[in-house]
Amino acid sequence: MTTTEIRPAPEAGGGASDAARPVRWWSGRVSFRMHRRTALVSGGALLLAALLLLVSLCVGSYPVPVPDVARALFYGTGDRLAVHFVNQERLPQALLAILVGGALGMSGAIFQSVSRNALASPDVIGFNSGAATGAILVIVTFGGAAASVAAGAIVGGLVTALLVSVLASRGGLQGIRLVLIGLGVTAMLGSVNSYLLTRSSLNDAQNAHIWLVGTLNGRGWSSVQIMAAALVLLLPPVLLFGRRLRMMELGDDLATGLGVRVNRSRIALTVLGIGLCGVAVASAGPIPFIALAAPQIAAMVGRSPGVSLVSAGAVGAGLLSAAHLASSQFFSALVWADRQVGWARVVEESQRNNLLPVGVTTAVLGGAYLAWVLFKRRGTGTA
Repeated sequence: MTTTEIRPAPEAGGGASDAARPVRWWSGRVSFRMHRRTALVSGGALLLAALLLLVSLCVGSYPVPVPDVARALFYGTGDRLAVHFVNQERLPQALLAILVGGALGMSGAIFQSVSRNALASPDVIGFNSGAATGAILVIVTFGGAAASVAAGAIVGGLVTALLVSVLASRGGLQGIRLVLIGLGVTAMLGSVNSYLLTRSSLNDAQNAHIWLVGTLNGRGWSSVQIMAAALVLLLPPVLLFGRRLRMMELGDDLATGLGVRVNRSRIALTVLGIGLCGVAVASAGPIPFIALAAPQIAAMVGRSPGVSLVSAGAVGAGLLSAAHLASSQFFSALVWADRQVGWARVVEESQRNNLLPVGVTTAVLGGAYLAWVLFKRRGTGTA
């Protein structure tokens, strides 16, 4: 166990009594505590995300060598096309993958810890679908400006979360009840989304459908700036409540005995988790699997008894970065396979004009992961 503690300089006449006071964040004392293995998992996941970012800057329909990438990044010089692809297309999408993946990973960790259920992630219990409904309403009604779509997604996620929480809170918030009600709400919202698409114009329906799949294609620096600003506002309170979250995993009675206001903390954590999910969906669409799997993978690799918000966010960033790279190179791989062994006739224009949305890749992985979780828990009577 490694502990890093930052303490203010002692005041005159302080003495030993000041050193014995409990840690309080508003007094100027900040404490960070993390298992050594959890820290290694977090650092390794972030390093993987950084390496994947570098690879994504180099590969593509217009390959760019590493030295040219460095010149384009740090000096803005070199081949004009290389500078454009690196700085204006690939770098913002790769950075957005890290930010969105981190937000989804921490959001999933919050909901899984609060509900004490490994399946209680935003994409399973309906929050992503609610955010998608809000965004589609904005696209169909107001034409789909970026800021309006983001606001609609956040409001839709909040309303859906409130509905699901009210329906699932009878007799206490139970994980299995939350998951089942969330699945029902997701199914209903899916029908609403389909109806809205049928009643919209062809152009609006096409824009909404592309957004619904979940994609980083075409995202620019404006999306990165919005996502980064939202995380700057949300991360401090999320990390502040992280310590309370670990104590709440011990049970409401024990957490109350340790001085945690369980109900207030649960409400605050739920709002923060919805905020992280909402800004992620607003930036890249309802990307599945990341919020579901990242916390569990982090806990499994880190051999931690509970879910760590930091490691879940780091693993989420690594997972989405890997999915983004795989999606961006999918058609390139098919073209290469066609040239080598003739697997399938893939036209060259498909590589240039059609980029596989990252939501498709994560949905395939998410389905396999969900089947594995259910198979692993067979016969236990729990989901």
